[in-house]
Amino acid sequence: MSGQLIRGSTAVYGILGDPVRHSLSPRMHNAAFAALGLDAVYVPFAVPPAHLAMAVAGWRALGVRGGNVTIPHKQAIVPLLDELDDFARLCGAVNTLVRDGDRLVGYNTDGPGLVRSLLEDLDFEPDGRCLFLLGAGGAARGAALALAQRRPACLVLANRTLARAEELRALLCRYDPQLDCRVCPLTPAALADWAPQVDLLLNTSTLGLRGEDCDFLPWALFPPHLRVYDAVYAPQDTPLVARARASGLRACDGLGMLIGQGQLAFTLWTGRDPGNLLRQALA
Repeated sequence: MSGQLIRGSTAVYGILGDPVRHSLSPRMHNAAFAALGLDAVYVPFAVPPAHLAMAVAGWRALGVRGGNVTIPHKQAIVPLLDELDDFARLCGAVNTLVRDGDRLVGYNTDGPGLVRSLLEDLDFEPDGRCLFLLGAGGAARGAALALAQRRPACLVLANRTLARAEELRALLCRYDPQLDCRVCPLTPAALADWAPQVDLLLNTSTLGLRGEDCDFLPWALFPPHLRVYDAVYAPQDTPLVARARASGLRACDGLGMLIGQGQLAFTLWTGRDPGNLLRQALA
């Protein structure tokens, strides 16, 4: 944003989350605004859960044009909005906001962004494969629904709180009653039972966001063709990506998902396709 002139006419976009200090969204969206000559700015808003309703009311009052929603607000923000697109309504989670007159409309571009990144960054097609998801929160919902739409052989949801995983499983099975969707506790024995069958290990939880290790996973039991995708991203490899690569597995972090969902969000806000501008901004 160096040298960027902020005027009274400048359209304001932003990201609501806690934490947001690590977010690369301001960097990539501001670079795209500048490259396309758009009078707009994107800023991070650190909003603790107790202040979310006030923050959304503030966005309305201040005329913020839209933006993104990240951990831990993707589900909690739903009842504070005026409308949801079909995909966000199905998965019950929002990561993109668009102002339409006086209304705030919620979208979910996480799932399509993930599928795009799996294809581009890991050469992985979910159709007919066994998919294992860590986490069952707001980030998992968009990811799980997008993967369910690709007709996997099975979809396994592993979460510390089994009730939350069961809730997500019920949602997915309402969408597709033929889906083979299972719930798995995060215990060594349960993980070991599934490990040899898994084609994709996808982390949608906060694991690694603060540098936590992932030694609890049964690395010796995973098949050599396993792909590992961490929706968390970091300047260096996340603990999950580093451990997977040390085990000889193909892995990547969530930077491609960030870019993919960001491209879709940018087009919703502006009607413009940013092309490779977002990826170039993070190179």
